[in-house]
Amino acid sequence: MEENNKQPVQRKNTRAKKIVRNIVIIISSVVLICACVYLGYYLYTQFAAEGEYEDLQNSVPAVSENVAENPIDFNALKAQNDDIYAWIKIDDTEVDYPIVQHDTEDNFYLRHSALTKEFLDSGSIYTQKCNALDFSDPVTLIYGHNGFKKTMFTTLHKFEDEEFFNTHEYFNIYTPDRKLTYQIISIFKYDDRHIMNSFDFNKPAKLKEFQNMVMNPNSTLKNVRNDLDVKIDENSKLVVLSTCITGQKSNRFLVCGVLVNDERTK
Repeated sequence: MEENNKQPVQRKNTRAKKIVRNIVIIISSVVLICACVYLGYYLYTQFAAEGEYEDLQNSVPAVSENVAENPIDFNALKAQNDDIYAWIKIDDTEVDYPIVQHDTEDNFYLRHSALTKEFLDSGSIYTQKCNALDFSDPVTLIYGHNGFKKTMFTTLHKFEDEEFFNTHEYFNIYTPDRKLTYQIISIFKYDDRHIMNSFDFNKPAKLKEFQNMVMNPNSTLKNVRNDLDVKIDENSKLVVLSTCITGQKSNRFLVCGVLVNDERTK
């Protein structure tokens, strides 16, 4: 009699185990599918970021021989997007991009293409409306993403290497009629404060405070150039390139340059 009673219990236990096993299989399958979808989307955004400007970068040089000193065809660029107003190029990095500024939304280009204005995870190289379009401000802040393969400002992190920093002193920004050359003063890790809101650059004391920080950053991650081509004073024009640091959401990586040459182009 006891044996007969055990059989229904065993069958119930067997059914319960099958149900649990099936639930585990279903949950595992869902997790695996979600992981595959996420991985696929991640790889897509990486390749989309890498391919977005590749053809353009290869076709940018030389409008014609008599204006060879400015290799950027701004007429062609503005035909694609009138928000493009400059171009930044840093030797031996992948930084070779148009600079854009949206007329109403400060962070529009955080997630949009400079070429099409369509959504793009890697975004663009951009400034906000607090900065003039002619780089005449005491400090111009330029943003770009980190972590999308080698695109946008990811390769700015090459300046963390002291030898690379020492052998790469300058970068260039082109506008339709000017070639601006900046000497890199320093690179360092900073917090995530909005620099333009944290310093009132209209006040000489605040401007000097920021300049002193750039020349002598208080950071464990930094490289500093002491032998500069120009003296930094109240008339200096600084450009700060800002990007993220992988795995450090509350920090930013800054590359700071001072204008040392302003050439007119045709």
